[in-house]
Amino acid sequence: MSGFFAIVRQTLSLSLRAGGGAIVGLVFFLAVVTVIPFGVGPDLNLLGRIGPAILWIGALLASLLGLERLFAADREDGTLDLFIVSGEPLVLFVLARTIGHWLATGLPVVVAAPVLGLLLDVEPLALGAVTLTLLVGSPALTLIGSVGAALTAGLARGGTMIAVLVLPLAVPVLIFGVSATNGAIADPEPFTAPFLLLAAGTLMAAALAPATAAFALKLGLE
Repeated sequence: MSGFFAIVRQTLSLSLRAGGGAIVGLVFFLAVVTVIPFGVGPDLNLLGRIGPAILWIGALLASLLGLERLFAADREDGTLDLFIVSGEPLVLFVLARTIGHWLATGLPVVVAAPVLGLLLDVEPLALGAVTLTLLVGSPALTLIGSVGAALTAGLARGGTMIAVLVLPLAVPVLIFGVSATNGAIADPEPFTAPFLLLAAGTLMAAALAPATAAFALKLGLE
């Protein structure tokens, strides 16, 4: 397990140094949150209602940043080949890379969400709900993104292709996250069902995405 956590730390370190992954993600998240109100208008009541959805959309788009280079460098410098030759399960390598990427790009967005939500005049209960749903659901976005990153690891410019592959698969996560937040605002009872579905989606992604990404990487090396 020491090797697993070493890969997590390495990924986190590389994500923070290579282009400032966390900083870029936060800046992009801030840009989305601040630009959309200009299109919607200055109606604070409207912004308060759609604010959680704006935060979720911003988090979804920010989660795509940096995915292009998640496995590309490992494929180019032979790290993947060495890991496969070592006999260690490639799925553990993929999972460690994914966790490190989420810590660098996803977790900062979750922490910043309640602060940026104040700009949208989102009420405190909704801020708590959207933060909780992002904490539970954002790992699913990164896990799904890792599959897209694995499929496009051998492409010269796979960033656009990753977005095309990932966004349709991430829509259910977005729907359950926003539905749970809206349910918490309207009544405590409707929050439970979509939140549990969101948690189940994250668990399913954790079970399936690393194995799928590992298979895609192996297929790309053959």
